[in-house]
Amino acid sequence: MLDDAREIFNLRSNEQVNQYLDRQAPTSIEDAVTFIEKILAIINRNEGCYWAICLKENPRPIGTICYFDFSSDQTTAEVGYELHPFYQHKGIMQEALTTVLDYGFQVLQLKCITAFPSADNVPSIRLLERNGFKREDDGQEREGNLVRFILREFDV
Repeated sequence: MLDDAREIFNLRSNEQVNQYLDRQAPTSIEDAVTFIEKILAIINRNEGCYWAICLKENPRPIGTICYFDFSSDQTTAEVGYELHPFYQHKGIMQEALTTVLDYGFQVLQLKCITAFPSADNVPSIRLLERNGFKREDDGQEREGNLVRFILREFDV
């Protein structure tokens, strides 16, 4: 995965990708390497799952999708994703999300998957709704204009 530092840097430093995300964009390849090392440590501690999204004909990452913020009983996790703008609106994230949702329910035995897109990120909200997520107002204020979406095992 460290071989992918250039692509991870290009993805995570992209202004359009970061438009709806509350994170510090990397300013160097070293920042991307540090991020990759952080992700590898999270995976090694079984605190998250992280996949690079690649095209079948090219193994270089064009996006990522992950599970993180697992509940203490390991039955709920948050899904997050990002895709380079050049590859958006081509069904790639739909394919990745479908696969990862199936993995979450079938392999990880999750009962509930959450997502917190920005209320302004209409394409992400539509993607979640197409995949059965329901907007849930839990009455909590969230930074960054985030809204809560939830998908329960029995809704699939």
